[in-house]
Amino acid sequence: MSNPLDTTVFEGKTVSDLFKEIYGNSKKKDKQINTLISELKPLIQDIGDAPVVVPLIKEYLEIGVKNDEHLIKLTAIVQRIMNNSSTGGETGLLSEDELKQLQAVAEDIAKGEDGK
Repeated sequence: MSNPLDTTVFEGKTVSDLFKEIYGNSKKKDKQINTLISELKPLIQDIGDAPVVVPLIKEYLEIGVKNDEHLIKLTAIVQRIMNNSSTGGETGLLSEDELKQLQAVAEDIAKGEDGK
């Protein structure tokens, strides 16, 4: 039996390719967010600066949380794949709903990359 992670889900992308891309994007965004936050910290000189700078930091942190949510969703899919493989469950890699969810996550990330 072939590796379930080598299954093509759409546009020539395998499940493994998607995981690598999303993980790489998450790490890249994490580094960018930390850099931006460290650049904004020195701008807070007094209490009047905080209302301007803190919302920017909050927005960057929310982006990081969203990236983590994508990784959590992917981890759940991997867990289902492993459970199906070990129990001899469904013969298909992913259900139709799981494929749609995976595609939606990949499209969300692709949109996020376009809007850098």
